[in-house]
Amino acid sequence: MSDEQNKGLNNSSKNGTPLDYSSDVYRTYIEVIDPTNEAKSILSNILGKSSTEILSLDYGYEFESPIQCIPDIVRELAVKNIAVYQVVRYSKTNKMWAHNESVQWTP
Repeated sequence: MSDEQNKGLNNSSKNGTPLDYSSDVYRTYIEVIDPTNEAKSILSNILGKSSTEILSLDYGYEFESPIQCIPDIVRELAVKNIAVYQVVRYSKTNKMWAHNESVQWTP
């Protein structure tokens, strides 16, 4: 197998894993108790222009993001003492992540 073929296989095998740094977007559910909407604010800040697609549920939120955003979201919620009860990654969407340059998020 050529280096190019091997490289293609290695990259595709990382899709959907913690090593996935692609622009692939996944539908995600995060379970939190958020009476003050602080968790939603954190999500909006990290997700940028995608934040208009945050769906508020009884015990959390559904949103779309690349996998590499999930640890940042969980960490920022923990910093604000917001307990995360679960994170569920649903299926990959046909959207691609386009970083919103206007959002100046700093951890």
